[in-house]
Amino acid sequence: MRSSLLLVSSWGRRACCGVRAFALCLGLVALVLIPGCPAGDGGKSSVSGKVTLDGKPVSGVIVFVWDDKKELSSPLGLEGNYSIADPAPGHVKVVVKSGLGGPTGGPLVAPPKGKDAPAMPNMPGPAAGVAPPAKYGSVATTPLSYDVKSGKQTYDIPLGP
Repeated sequence: MRSSLLLVSSWGRRACCGVRAFALCLGLVALVLIPGCPAGDGGKSSVSGKVTLDGKPVSGVIVFVWDDKKELSSPLGLEGNYSIADPAPGHVKVVVKSGLGGPTGGPLVAPPKGKDAPAMPNMPGPAAGVAPPAKYGSVATTPLSYDVKSGKQTYDIPLGP
């Protein structure tokens, strides 16, 4: 009888050590993964703000360009608002371009006009904002730059002439 108790006791220790080893491994994995997620913001970074010229909202698109030529962009809303989601930390040049689409900033395809134009009652009209000055439209000429950090940031951009 004593030998069977010893066997059960020995098996119980082995099972207990297996559970402890598993818990230890799980804890180590958690320690490696958890520090990569900043507390409070769900691990997401963003830069948002408003682009204006003489107090009026600017229409078009804003582009963040990193030193390695990686780009992230956002259209400018009716009030000049933008939001760049998940930007990498680092120094960026900030480009503000007029319009969206084609190489001149206009639409890629001209919309139909006259009686052949489809009725689109829910489509917004032309952008309400003003166009940005040309100097902000390329990486080579823009005077704007910004240091992106981790977390949520606000960067309002009042453009000059």
